[in-house]
Amino acid sequence: MQRLLSKSLASLLFLSLINPSEARQTTPTETVPEFRPGYLIGYLKQQDLPNSLALLPPPPAVGTPAFALDQHMAEKSQALRGSKRWALAISDANLKFPAAAETFSCALDAPISEQQTPALYRVLRRTLTDAGLATYGAKQRYQRTRPFVYNQQPSCTPEDEAKLAADGSYPSGHSAIGWAWALLLSELAPEHGNALWARGRAYSESRMVCNVHWYSDVREGREMGAATVARLHTDPTFQADFAVARQELLAVRAKGLTASGDCAAQAQALALGVD
Repeated sequence: MQRLLSKSLASLLFLSLINPSEARQTTPTETVPEFRPGYLIGYLKQQDLPNSLALLPPPPAVGTPAFALDQHMAEKSQALRGSKRWALAISDANLKFPAAAETFSCALDAPISEQQTPALYRVLRRTLTDAGLATYGAKQRYQRTRPFVYNQQPSCTPEDEAKLAADGSYPSGHSAIGWAWALLLSELAPEHGNALWARGRAYSESRMVCNVHWYSDVREGREMGAATVARLHTDPTFQADFAVARQELLAVRAKGLTASGDCAAQAQALALGVD
């Protein structure tokens, strides 16, 4: 799996140089190594990641009712092309930090940055890798065709289409990452749980709006995100970082700091739902 990751880059662009066997645990104060500039190693070793190939069923085959549902949802999603929801989907496609850290700021009603919440920022960066890698067993086994290849309609990130076309669609790595983040943040701020879960669901649906993932890709991606979170809670380094992140968020609340970004514009975009 390790060697294939460097050749199987797509929705998770950071994977091009990843060798999961090189991952190791760090202390909360230690500088975390990068796989490549901007992308940190995860908390989990390769053998400890949830196995998507063992956990998920095969993707729906063409001609089945399940694939008909995938096509129906793709058509509904493509009706949003050019709208504010389409613009948000483009933003959601960006996994690079610091921009990615702001994705859930509105739902959390708090800023997330390396300066104000360094431990939380690190948690998001490292769990991105864990949740993304957890999808790759099934991705590589099934090599499912992406919607924009199948339906010959544009995606929201045309600059990535060549790479995405060569990478399996099932399950969605972005969806795994977004749902993992939503679950983790809701543990830190249970009073904002509904808003965070709704944003996590919408984040995964952005992949359908972008025409780069099918509905079943997104649904099973969320399953892998949840499995990754469950596994992370057994890791002592993650537990230490998470405890610090909880204190950081309390400090931010005490200072009266609120979300960064244009939350009103985001709410307007999210109102244009896929369902």
